[in-house]
Amino acid sequence: MSEPRFTIRLAQSEADLLGAQRLRYRVFVEELGSDGALVDHHMRFERDRFDTASHHLILIDEARCAKAPDHVVGVYRFMDQGGAAQAGQFYSEGEYDLSKLKDSGRKLLELGRSCLDPAYRGGAAMFHLWNALAEFAQEHQIELMFGVASFHGTDIDKLSAPLSLLHHRHLAADALRVRALETSFQSMNLIPEAEIDRRTAMLEVPALIKAYLRLGGVVGEGAFIDRDFNTTDVCLILDTEAMPARSRSIYQGRQ
Repeated sequence: MSEPRFTIRLAQSEADLLGAQRLRYRVFVEELGSDGALVDHHMRFERDRFDTASHHLILIDEARCAKAPDHVVGVYRFMDQGGAAQAGQFYSEGEYDLSKLKDSGRKLLELGRSCLDPAYRGGAAMFHLWNALAEFAQEHQIELMFGVASFHGTDIDKLSAPLSLLHHRHLAADALRVRALETSFQSMNLIPEAEIDRRTAMLEVPALIKAYLRLGGVVGEGAFIDRDFNTTDVCLILDTEAMPARSRSIYQGRQ
């Protein structure tokens, strides 16, 4: 593969949106086995009703020479409070009670549907997405960012160690502690903290969740079992004002 030449922007056209949805299909449906009511298996687009109320940050490799809609190699979906009003709710409200965030009086941004083409994982692509996210948050004076992030699969026995680690070490303070809805609530307090092999458990935490934790992110109370998506979800909250100085520099792309 040629050296990447990245372009990053908010989706500007129907072709850009379809590119984001095509990449999401390759990752969430073909790779991870997810499904949903609006997924188009014939044309290979992963979509839902929140797409039209959201911003879509897309990453394109100009050296890849792929034609739309296969031109997108990375994506992040943002929903602000105006978008949530348009959609009737934040996406995460289908899984978590967000009352504490919504009642905080602070400016919110929901993050979701983040994914990278497998060929671009572990390199500079995610840094480009993070930097663009930081610019968007600064421009729009975002104070709290949040969203659900997933462990693949719904076998809680296999996930008990990393979920317990998140509960014991990274639980949000009460003021921001959203809670998974009772319909699919799964306690994350599964193993006493003293009995967790912290190193092994952290290796089992997905890379995206670890990235949020490094930035000072915290998790809500309980996980949500999403059987349609074949995932176990946690809600991550990132307070931009409380972010440690070193983490802030990483988040903003400065070392």
